[in-house]
Amino acid sequence: MLGAILSGRIADKIGRRGAMWFSDIFCTIGWLAIFFAKRAWHLNLGRFSLGCGIGLLSYVVPVFIAEITPKDIRGAFTTINQLMICFGVSLTYLFGTLLSWRMLALMGAFPCLVQFLGLFFVPESPRWLAEVGHKKGFEDALQRFRGKDADISEEAAEIRDYTETLQCLSEARVLELFQRKYAHSLLIGVGLMVLQQFGGVNAIAFYSSAIFVSAGFSGSVGTIAMVAVQVPMTALGVLLADKSGRRPLLLVSAAGTCLGCFLAGISFLLQGHQWLEEVTPILALIGILVYTGSFSLGMGGIPWVIMSEIFPIDTKGAAGSLVTLVNWFGSWTISYAFNFLARWSSAGTFFVFSSVCGLTVIFVAKLVPETKGRTLEDIQASMS
Repeated sequence: MLGAILSGRIADKIGRRGAMWFSDIFCTIGWLAIFFAKRAWHLNLGRFSLGCGIGLLSYVVPVFIAEITPKDIRGAFTTINQLMICFGVSLTYLFGTLLSWRMLALMGAFPCLVQFLGLFFVPESPRWLAEVGHKKGFEDALQRFRGKDADISEEAAEIRDYTETLQCLSEARVLELFQRKYAHSLLIGVGLMVLQQFGGVNAIAFYSSAIFVSAGFSGSVGTIAMVAVQVPMTALGVLLADKSGRRPLLLVSAAGTCLGCFLAGISFLLQGHQWLEEVTPILALIGILVYTGSFSLGMGGIPWVIMSEIFPIDTKGAAGSLVTLVNWFGSWTISYAFNFLARWSSAGTFFVFSSVCGLTVIFVAKLVPETKGRTLEDIQASMS
């Protein structure tokens, strides 16, 4: 949450690439602190540093990707971020069965160092360069991203005109976001993150083994099955993001998560009454896998895509920080509350998650615009 609060300001002041460098330092220090830990507070220090780095990265990466990619492939490229997260989680599960926790921490530092060095060869976001007045650097960066023989005149002119229009406005602060002209964008950005988290994703991800065991199923087999579903479904979401559009993917994904939680809730309800005891573990597994697959298809990545598209560049820092903060606060709240909810009623907990996922379907259908195939400038002008 601390990283999220600072993310927009840092990304606006030192650039998207600079913010990623900054976060890589925090992440590398965090992993090394865990690797060399001699006492519990060393582990806490490492976790704190990692949290700051990831809070910053979770905002700046989708924003950077959205700002550098052409409109017809922007959704797929931004969603690839979520695919790589799933791939990294899967590798961690795999290596975690083979390595000690110290070696796992050392392995975690490796991609941080690779990214830190790799960013020397990556241009800065052309839109950020235009926003801070680097006219020559902005065109050079855009040309590098589009290819040396590409005609960038039309795209450059659109970015330049939009940026010049915004330069007469002062940079928005968090409290200034609560104005009528930003209400739609803010409602969508914050609303999607709240619904994503309160739909139970991190409770199910963090406590998957315990959920499977309490349902009477093997925790290790269930967790491996979850990982096996996540990666291909996220890859399918990448392929569909710029073909079917954001809204259809979100609607199908939210409906699937609603069904998955409902099936898991039915399983625990039957188990509580000792009905169909030979069926309930399988029903719980099916419910969790349906939820995981559906979430990976759209609700995992698309809210971050939309967050990176809907805010004007003069509000993107403050708004992005707020939206990212809401996401991580929701993650903490649900992760912390899940044990208490499960003690109250396992079936009831999943029915609550199912209801939130059902509300997500209505929210997307009524409020979320389709952004497929539109330039960032067009989307942001229409939203405000």
